Amino acid sequence: MFNEDNTIEQMVISTLKNNGWNYIAAEEMPRRESDVLVEPMVKEALIRLNPEIAEKPERADEVIYKLRTLMISVQPHNLVTQNESLKKLVFEENSFPFGKDGRMVPIRFFGTMTKEQLALNEYVVTNQWVYPQKDNGKRLDIVLLINGFPVAIGELKTPVRQAITWLDGAGDISSYEKSIPEMFVTNVFNFATEGKCYRYGSVGMPINMWGPWHTPDHKTEGSLADVKVSVADMITPEKVMDIFQFFTLFATDKKHQKYKVICRYQQYEGANLIVERVKAGYPKKGLIWHFQGSGKSLLMVFAAQKLRMIPELQNPTVVIVDDRLDLETQITATFNASDIPNLESISTKQELNDFFTQDMRKIAITTIFRFGDVEKELNPRDNIILMVDEAHRTQEGDLGEKMRLALPNAFFFGLTGTPINRIDKNTFKTFGAMEDRSGYMSRYTFSDSIRDKATLPLNFEPVPVDLHIDKDKLDQEFDALTEGLSEEDRAELSKHVNMKAIMYDRKRIAKVCKHIVEHYQSKIEPNGYKGQVVCYDRECCLMYKEELDKLLPEEATTIVMDTNNDKEDRYKKYRRNRDEEAKVLDQFRDKDHPLKLVIVTAKLLTGFDAPILQAMYLDKPMKDHTLLQAICRTNRTYDEGKTNGLIVDYIGIFDNVAKALDFDESSMKKVITNIEEVKKQVPALMRKCLSYFMGVDRTVDGWEGLLAAQECIPTNKDKDEFGADYRVLNRAWNALSPDPFLDKFKFDYVWLSKVYESVKPTDSRGALVWAALGAKTLELVHQNIQVGEVHDDLEILTLDAALIDDFIRKQKDVRKTTMKVEIDLVAKIREHTNDPKFVKLGQKLEELRERHEQGLINSIEFLKLLLELAKEAAQAEKEVVPEEEIDRGKAALTELFNGIRNDKTPVIVERIVVDIDDIVKIVRFPGWQGTTTGKNEVKKALRSVIWIKYKIKDKEVFDKAYDYIEQYY
Repeated sequence: MFNEDNTIEQMVISTLKNNGWNYIAAEEMPRRESDVLVEPMVKEALIRLNPEIAEKPERADEVIYKLRTLMISVQPHNLVTQNESLKKLVFEENSFPFGKDGRMVPIRFFGTMTKEQLALNEYVVTNQWVYPQKDNGKRLDIVLLINGFPVAIGELKTPVRQAITWLDGAGDISSYEKSIPEMFVTNVFNFATEGKCYRYGSVGMPINMWGPWHTPDHKTEGSLADVKVSVADMITPEKVMDIFQFFTLFATDKKHQKYKVICRYQQYEGANLIVERVKAGYPKKGLIWHFQGSGKSLLMVFAAQKLRMIPELQNPTVVIVDDRLDLETQITATFNASDIPNLESISTKQELNDFFTQDMRKIAITTIFRFGDVEKELNPRDNIILMVDEAHRTQEGDLGEKMRLALPNAFFFGLTGTPINRIDKNTFKTFGAMEDRSGYMSRYTFSDSIRDKATLPLNFEPVPVDLHIDKDKLDQEFDALTEGLSEEDRAELSKHVNMKAIMYDRKRIAKVCKHIVEHYQSKIEPNGYKGQVVCYDRECCLMYKEELDKLLPEEATTIVMDTNNDKEDRYKKYRRNRDEEAKVLDQFRDKDHPLKLVIVTAKLLTGFDAPILQAMYLDKPMKDHTLLQAICRTNRTYDEGKTNGLIVDYIGIFDNVAKALDFDESSMKKVITNIEEVKKQVPALMRKCLSYFMGVDRTVDGWEGLLAAQECIPTNKDKDEFGADYRVLNRAWNALSPDPFLDKFKFDYVWLSKVYESVKPTDSRGALVWAALGAKTLELVHQNIQVGEVHDDLEILTLDAALIDDFIRKQKDVRKTTMKVEIDLVAKIREHTNDPKFVKLGQKLEELRERHEQGLINSIEFLKLLLELAKEAAQAEKEVVPEEEIDRGKAALTELFNGIRNDKTPVIVERIVVDIDDIVKIVRFPGWQGTTTGKNEVKKALRSVIWIKYKIKDKEVFDKAYDYIEQYY
């Protein structure tokens, strides 16, 4: 049968052997029990690669001793630092006194760069490696070694047990980093798979940041074949060496702690496309579109690092060109944090001129505006490479042409986070190569980034209509106001009225600010996230701050804006130098700092990275690239509870969002979901989940209640189906919580969540299910449910369609099914001919028939819509209770409660009777008295009124009330 060893482990080993790795059983490795390195292999490689050591082989022992010292001194807390030290020793600080008269000479540990050099390395794959080889040694599934150095560790899990996934393997590796850190000092990356998903990460990387590896032609996962594609493409000797040398780096965070960064597959692909194009010398340009937040800055770091280290490029100059006037951007921060050597900032036009005329060979960061005064060639060299961020803006003042004039033989690569409209001719002229058919040399779309969990989906939330600006109505009124004026006069007048007049309206600003505060305090702040308020202009920023200060502590908000050209000193209070502004932004990023909302108009709408930012309160007209870049400030991953960015739109620019996302592919419209539409789905989603537990008394606590629930979903198939439905409910809940709208569903949701936790349902992703639950759920179920997954199923609203499609697939004869559904539906409608709901359903059915007969919808679509109507009819029928039954039932219950009323039971009889009547009407159905399920549902409903709501714990009263209901309802 199938197990871990004979499926996934053997598949990985077979794939790696085909890739050029030599298999050697772990027990056949010539190593001592406490050795991390296979020292005989290391020694052979040192002799093979270094004439100085070949001359005196004992010199290899001196090198190995130094390596061994690094292993011995490692502790879990300094693993990343030791990993960095090893990389430096191998590739940079590798001089030993083996030259003539003790002269220091560089030693090579690996063959790199060329095929001939790479062929000099020994590549080995082994399995079931035990370290240390004595009692309580840890057993590692897959270990990859190059020249005796263990460079990658893989943990594999069985593909045939649904409750186990790659997460379990990644968790094992995380544990090993703490218990046997020596094994990870020489590590390049780790990987894990259960035969469905393949994920990899670097030492110390949180598991939720581990990424997939896809190829340009294969981006699906879920099967052994998909995992095989990922393993075969990523784990080749050439790519592992490439990633080791050029695509891992070490950075320092704000708390001065080291962390390791490894490329994602789109960064590896994009950076190497740049490198290969430069090495080939043609074409000398290219355009890369990688969506906002998916790591463009790091792509440039990796490309710059590799370009500078390739000998054949003869010490090139690499220039990173930003589109911002100042250099305090995400790109600069990324480069500075990454400890890149020979890095220089060019902040004036004179510095730019000097840098190129003096022929500097470094990595430089500058802004595109520094090229504005160029009037002549500055440097004719052909190994200057420019990478221009947000390339589509370079048409401002023909700055692209100025760059060409200054550096006529340079390479020009444009990078953008927003799709470029074909009308953007200047951009394609400057950067687009004719050889790239689509106009792009590399594309990584919004859909890709969400699927890979590199960024989050964007949710769009409309606001109350009275806060919206009706631009159409405004235009009509303006037309009426200016009737008879010339076009010139109208244009002049429009500058002073229209939008600005409304944006400056104090009453409106006060209303909007009140809504912002209520929204933030109820939906964003409880989850630990922060917000950005985007205003019309600088003057509006001041007005917003003034209004928000009336509603929040002063320290909860601040303004970040450009204070240049401030002759009246109106904005003096917010005038900050770079260090002061950086401090404010760090305070905003700090979850414990009281600064909650930052008010902006232009600053921080591009190049600002604050993963804690979830909500953007948008009250400024914007469009196209500017709009898309702005709203994507909210899409950065943060913690496991942040499942989306949220745009609260006061200006009515949803159409512009759709247009901005539709530059290249219509599917991108799906990234915007409407909160109000999600709300409409909650009752149906809740009913669907509760339908698995008909007859279970949800008020019973303890093991009896839980056992009763679990007995309703006895098989794995049942658990999986319930799990799938629950996760859809959870996503909707997570998007809305803590909206008061959910209060009436909270009891049932908490109950469902606990059941879900107890049975651990799984789907094809297994334990990934447990990552689907957000922070709000965590609180509701008393810390019992884990959080994690950023869901990639955006189409919450397609639930019903999917169920209907599944229903249709199971029917062998669509025509017969359609007839049966239609007959049943007609019978229901006729049974309730006087009920307005059923009259309306009858009209809908007639309209549907007409459309089908006219050929406007096909048979499958007709059946789908019929099923929707049937569902509506079933729901309506549940709510129909004959008047005489209501009257008789109410009369009997009123008499009962009047009879038992005394001083100890101060109950308003009419209220309790109405409550019972209302709740019984919802749960009962025709013939319920003859079914156990019906009786249990009614008893449970009655108990919720008498015992729980009105605290009447008299069993005789309960039994008598139930008897009356059974008789009269």
